[in-house]
Amino acid sequence: MAPRASQWAIPVGVSLGVPIGLYVIFLLLGAFPFFQRHFLYAHRLNTLFWHDLNRPEYWGFARNQVTPFSLTTVDGETLYAWHILPLPTYLKHEDRLQAQQPGFSNDITKTESFRVLKVDPEARLVISFHGNAGHIAQGLRPGSYHTLTDSSRYHVLAIDYRGFGKSTGTPSEAGLIQDGAAAVDWAMHAAGIPASRIVIMGQSLGTAVTSGVAEHFAMQGIEFAGVILIAGFSNLPTLLSSYAAAGFIPVLSPIRAIPPLLRFFQSFIVDKWKSAERLAHVVSLTRTRLRLSFIHAKDDLEIPCHESDALFKSAASATIGESLGEGSFSSWKEQRSLRREDGTFVVIVNAEPDIVIRQELVPYGGHNNVMLSSAVSLAVMRSFGLDAS
Repeated sequence: MAPRASQWAIPVGVSLGVPIGLYVIFLLLGAFPFFQRHFLYAHRLNTLFWHDLNRPEYWGFARNQVTPFSLTTVDGETLYAWHILPLPTYLKHEDRLQAQQPGFSNDITKTESFRVLKVDPEARLVISFHGNAGHIAQGLRPGSYHTLTDSSRYHVLAIDYRGFGKSTGTPSEAGLIQDGAAAVDWAMHAAGIPASRIVIMGQSLGTAVTSGVAEHFAMQGIEFAGVILIAGFSNLPTLLSSYAAAGFIPVLSPIRAIPPLLRFFQSFIVDKWKSAERLAHVVSLTRTRLRLSFIHAKDDLEIPCHESDALFKSAASATIGESLGEGSFSSWKEQRSLRREDGTFVVIVNAEPDIVIRQELVPYGGHNNVMLSSAVSLAVMRSFGLDAS
C-alpha cells in the first residue's frame, strides 16, 4: 500500500502546492505599491487593441450622439471623456448634429452637442464614474449610458480616470478623486451646469471616487442634486478580506482566519478608500439638501451586499448625531425598512435640513448588470426631484 500511496503523494502535493505558491507570490508582490495598484485598478486590462473609442456608433449610439473629447486635471493629466446626449434632445437637433464632424473633438465647446447642453436652462447631467479595469466603453458600460439616455432628458458625462483607456498618468486614490473633481469642474464652469442639476454616480470602484468627489465639493459648500452609489464598499482594507475578483478569485479572504496575518497584509494597502467615513462627513456638512442613494444586488458575488449596509450605517448615523451600537442601529434601521418576500428591502431615512438617504437591495443584477437596473434610473429621477407631486 505504501508505494501506491506515494504515487498519489506527488500529484496531490503539486496540485495543492502550485496554487498556494502562486497565492504567496501574489501577496508578496501586492505589498509593493507599483504591483498593488496594478492589481487593484487593473487599468491596463482593456480592449483598445480592437475597439476605437472615437467611434461610439459601434456601441449602438446615433451618429454624433456621443462626443469624445478630453479635459485637463489641476495636476496636468489629460482625461478621455464622452459627452452623451439624451435621445429626445438629440432628435430635436438631429439635422445639425448629423452635420457635425464625427469622432474626437479637439475643442468640444465648438460642437453642436456642447451648445445644446450649455444653452438649455433645464439641462440635467449625470456624471458617471466606472469601476476598475477596462475603459469608458468596456463591457456593460455603454449599456448603462443607453439606460440613462434612451428615453430621458439626462445628459451623461463619462470619463476614463488617469492611466485608464486613453487617459494619461498613473492611478492613485488622490489622483482619481482629482479626476472626478475635474469632471465636475468642467460641467460647472465650462458647460455652465450648476451642481443642483448634476447627479454624481459610481459603480464599484466608482463609488469610492464618487464619495471622494462628494466630500471634496461638500467641503466647499457645493451640494449636488444627488449622489448614487451602486455596488459600493465601505473601505478597501475591509473589502479585500472578503472580495473575490471576477466573483471567484480571492484576495485576502484565504488568510482571514488568521487575524494577525490579515492585519499585517492590510497594513501594506496604500489606497485606503475610506468611503464610509467620507459619506458621514458629507452628511454632516449638508446645509440645504442631500439625496444619497445606495443600490446593491443580492446576488453580487464580487462585493457582498453587506458592504452597502456599512455605507448606509455610516451615513445614516451622521443624521442621528450619536453612535448607536450594532443592535440598537439594527432596530432603528428596521423601523424604517420595507422588507420584501424575496429577502430584498428598501430603507429610507429623512433628516433635517432636507436629507434623504435611501438604501435598496435588489434581487438580481450581480456586480455589473445591476447598472442596467430600473432602480438606478429611479434613483436618478428621485435625485432630480421628479418624484415630487
